[in-house]
Amino acid sequence: MYKRILVAIDSSDTARKAFDEALQLARLANATLCIAHALDEAPLVQHAMGIGTFIDADKIKDEMRQVAGPVLDEAVAKATAAGVAAERLLIESENKRTAEQIVDAAQNWNADLIVAGTHGRHGMDRLLVGSVAENLTRLAKTSLLLVR
Repeated sequence: MYKRILVAIDSSDTARKAFDEALQLARLANATLCIAHALDEAPLVQHAMGIGTFIDADKIKDEMRQVAGPVLDEAVAKATAAGVAAERLLIESENKRTAEQIVDAAQNWNADLIVAGTHGRHGMDRLLVGSVAENLTRLAKTSLLLVR
């Protein structure tokens, strides 16, 4: 059974469902939970090069961190209240996309399962936003549970 579960979250409903699933699994398996939030700074850095005079990339990165902190803290508190050992992890990279960051974090943390939500986007939405879940299926070197 799984003993080290990394769950990737953000503030979306889909991520909350993935977190709830990971929490149940961790409770049933007496596993440790790593609650991770990845900041995808790559598009910001790439686009800021051309419009750097119009935006403050460092300020936006700080704001992204400020939003992520309470999301992670709330999830850790919920896990702790449920009797699950949990730790928080804020992942940042200017040159790796979200799925790459999650896979690297899981590998560094020695996770035996990654849990993530999937929005089920298709068509133009998927083209514009991309699919972290799809990229996770391609990149993950460990078991992966996608929650719709």
